[in-house]
Amino acid sequence: MERRDFLAASLAASAFALSGESDAQTAATPAREFYLMRRYNLRSGPQLKLTEDYFAHALIPALTRIGLAPVGALRLDFGSETPAYFLIVPGPTTDDLAKLDVTLAADQNFLERAAPFWNAAAAAPAFERVESWLLEAFAGWRRITPPAETRAKRIFQLRTYESPSNGEHVRKVEMFHSGEFEIFLKAGFHPVFFGDTLVGSRMPSLTYMLCFVNIADLEAKWDVFRNDPEWKKLSADPRFAFDPIVSNIGNLLLSPLDCSQI
Repeated sequence: MERRDFLAASLAASAFALSGESDAQTAATPAREFYLMRRYNLRSGPQLKLTEDYFAHALIPALTRIGLAPVGALRLDFGSETPAYFLIVPGPTTDDLAKLDVTLAADQNFLERAAPFWNAAAAAPAFERVESWLLEAFAGWRRITPPAETRAKRIFQLRTYESPSNGEHVRKVEMFHSGEFEIFLKAGFHPVFFGDTLVGSRMPSLTYMLCFVNIADLEAKWDVFRNDPEWKKLSADPRFAFDPIVSNIGNLLLSPLDCSQI
């Protein structure tokens, strides 16, 4: 098969995997969520406690009141440019998440509790910068799935796959829907979410999060995954292997703040 024909066929199959669901499937499954992911770049010192207090006493309670939960509030443990906190907010529509700050600004209870953070003086800012991404849940993993016990010791791995082109990106998303979810589960992983980047930096890309007990648990499960015969078969499939479909991988390790709901 000519490469252009192969790619056209692959993209057609990918489009179905991403959005081509029958009426019966749509009626039987929940709507796909959207995710607002924010990275708060901080400096060591007062900003850390100020931001964590803002999450715990103002932001997460306000988000919970308007039905945007469970919220992930996480500390970056291993990755570039620490310290940093990550916030992950699920929502039913892009409008709910894109207009979040406008909604919060109309909540008097929130404004009172958020005042030390929202009104921090320029001489003592609450943060350095905030980066934001808007994601859509994968068709095959429509809802955020927190660990069963959110008080237990746990860590999270946040992985971002950048692709060299839109076509390669669509095929990588398709790969998840062609058996990769099942291989993750068989290897004992606890996936939290899978999201396709709609707005953000370094596109086209996708991001997903996994939960583990500790580093040893993470390493053991990845060993099982990479040695699984089904993974070896899937990764060697000509649909996904004839051209690199991932050009760069971001790999961050995070731990939950006390106020995190995941």
